[in-house]
Amino acid sequence: MTTPTDRQTAPKLVHTLNVFSQGLGGAIAWFTAAMVLITCVIVVLRYVLSTGSIALQESLSYLHAMVFMLGIGFTLKQDGHVRVDIFYRNFSPRIRAWVNLLGSLFLLLPVCLVIFYLSLDYVASSWAIRERSSENSGLPWIYLLKSLLLVMPTLLLLQGIAEFSKALLTLLGRDDPASGSDPNASTSTI
Repeated sequence: MTTPTDRQTAPKLVHTLNVFSQGLGGAIAWFTAAMVLITCVIVVLRYVLSTGSIALQESLSYLHAMVFMLGIGFTLKQDGHVRVDIFYRNFSPRIRAWVNLLGSLFLLLPVCLVIFYLSLDYVASSWAIRERSSENSGLPWIYLLKSLLLVMPTLLLLQGIAEFSKALLTLLGRDDPASGSDPNASTSTI
């Protein structure tokens, strides 16, 4: 027998994970603006002042990696990942929920766990030597950059749990009223 509190737990979890992904996605969007600004500075330094900065150039790689790897959960929340949806878009919300539930359970969640597991030793060895750029004036935080290999599947796994829960709620006939009439509708993308 379920109590009203038990029935509210899943929607609260979905809501909490969605709010987290939305907030992180909003913050990550500012990294793209920083990338544009840094690119302009690099161009001015190189072509106007005939100088350069390896640290600035490497910071672009760091920011680029952060945008994609930290924004992956937000993109999933917004239903922005690439997929062949020739059939999916014509499915009823219930069939879409089945596809999302089974896809999350048998594809998304296992892949996240495998990526995390396979990255552990790679990231640990980088941390053990406090890996830094091979360039003297480069950024000394390669180990932090490589840590994104653990953060990325974790963020995707959390949002995958939210997507799995939303699909399950749809199948149980308990859609989250805060999510609108279509649980798969997206409102915006990065």
